[in-house]
Amino acid sequence: MGFFAGLNDEKYDRQYKDSELVRRMVNYFSTQTPRLVFASVIIILLAMIGAALPVIVSRIVDLIREQPSTAAILWVGLALVGVAFGLWGLNWLRRGLIVRSVGDVVLDMRSRAFRAAAEHDLSFYDQFSSGRIVSRITSDTNDFGQLVVIVTDVVAQFIQAFIIAVVLFRTEWRLALLLVGFLPIIFAIAAGFRAWARRVTKRGMKAMADVNAAIKETISGISIAKNFRQEEGIFKSFDESNQQSYTVNVQRGFVLSLVFPTLNALGGIFVGILVYVGGFSAAQGLVSIGAWYLFIMSLDQFFFPVLNLTSFWAQIQSGLSAAERVFALIDADPNVIQKEKQDVPRLKGEIHFEHLHFRYSDKEPVLTDFNLLIRPGETLALVGHTGAGKSSIAKLIARFYEFQQGRLLIDGRDIRTFDLTQYRRQLGIVSQVPFLFSGTVADNIRYAAPGVPEEEMLRLARRIGDGEWLETLPNGLHTEVGERGNRLSMGQRQLVALMRVLVQNPAIFILDEATASIDPFTEWQIQQALNLILKNSTSILIAHRLSTVKAADRIVVMRKGTIIEEGNHESLLNQGGHYAELYNTYFRHQSLAYVEQMKEMVAK
Repeated sequence: MGFFAGLNDEKYDRQYKDSELVRRMVNYFSTQTPRLVFASVIIILLAMIGAALPVIVSRIVDLIREQPSTAAILWVGLALVGVAFGLWGLNWLRRGLIVRSVGDVVLDMRSRAFRAAAEHDLSFYDQFSSGRIVSRITSDTNDFGQLVVIVTDVVAQFIQAFIIAVVLFRTEWRLALLLVGFLPIIFAIAAGFRAWARRVTKRGMKAMADVNAAIKETISGISIAKNFRQEEGIFKSFDESNQQSYTVNVQRGFVLSLVFPTLNALGGIFVGILVYVGGFSAAQGLVSIGAWYLFIMSLDQFFFPVLNLTSFWAQIQSGLSAAERVFALIDADPNVIQKEKQDVPRLKGEIHFEHLHFRYSDKEPVLTDFNLLIRPGETLALVGHTGAGKSSIAKLIARFYEFQQGRLLIDGRDIRTFDLTQYRRQLGIVSQVPFLFSGTVADNIRYAAPGVPEEEMLRLARRIGDGEWLETLPNGLHTEVGERGNRLSMGQRQLVALMRVLVQNPAIFILDEATASIDPFTEWQIQQALNLILKNSTSILIAHRLSTVKAADRIVVMRKGTIIEEGNHESLLNQGGHYAELYNTYFRHQSLAYVEQMKEMVAK
């Protein structure tokens, strides 16, 4: 089945037994007990009315046959109309209660799924597509809600069928036995479709998740695609996922569409048998005309729950598969595991790596027997070629990844014993490509410190280049930044990201400096913002600018996860080692002396 290629389970997916899924679902509905009890009473009442209706009509048939009367017929018609309106009102009330309960449960489940996704460490997102995770939080939780609504409908109909079965046995046990004897055949065929339906439904969901992932990735990178004129290419990539989803879901629909017609045909055969046997018995005087009519009328209401269950088999399997996928996301084991959750007081900022080993995967060692002590209040610059392990050190300090051996101590305490929420409140991190959320500049600055007043933000902003950078924004702090900050220049984004950290006043500051070129004035402003942060924190700078490197108290030079040199800028240059090589390759052209030298050469 080649069209299912590429639709493998995620590593965190689990197989749940139906009984376990049902138990989990019941736990989610425990908060909705009053509504569900009321809905259950209505369901039983509806079942009793529905079951009584054919019995009453059959009795009336016998009565009218014996004593026909216009008035009697009129009253019967009015009574049936009244019953119909009553059933409509009760059904509306039942549906309202169920839908409200389901809405609350889906809200809770979606919140738990999102919280689980948000709490997973970054290694989780390295392995799994965020688009597929989004699909589980949105589409799959919605499918779960639809399952519950359908199940309540089917349960109501089964209760009604049970009451009708009791009445039929009391009316004519021989025809009732014939009716019940046919059920095992229907259930056996329905059960045969179960595993097949679950399998193709899960594959259909995975295909849809692939489409969501393709759309998310494409939209996120639309500017790059347009820069390189790849609109047709991204459409082909999306179309490939979309076509796969189409093929998988057509196959799924084909499998599921076999269920109802098959059982409906079997039901039709049995109706024919029952009509013949019942009619023959009535003709022989073995049963009354009313009893025979009762059986014919009851066939739909008795078999409808079974046929309805099979007709909704697609949605039921879809709901079970959806619940399985959402629970798998919620239950996924974290890679970063804290041994304890100790309170974290204001940190001094001493960071100590002791014989630490770290790898992203078994075949990808990054740090081996790594040792480094960063003193409180020290500004440390990490330099080295790509892949040297600089960003990995920063990510380990932020506790985004789990190391395999050794110890990482913060103020002499094992980082694995901290309450991570409290610990990360004292971290200030600026990534290489500063990420801004849709909203205003002020909203983004307040992101880590929601209570900071606007006056404080303005005071700090004016300490950076006398606040001139604010004057370049159309509405100052109330300027809309756009999606991902695309309405601001790269320099403005960096300044907003640094302001976001500055108002937070972190004990430990981590900067993965952007490599994008900016004008000298903006660089000066950024350096001013940095200096405000550096004087109050222990700082780890993954440096790409000469000005940042020179501002560091100590420079650590790395190569392939190992420290090969350390010292200040001048001493490392004088050594003539790897740092001097990096300086001549990456940093030298940024120095004022080099610029002046180039000007003189051009002038000559």
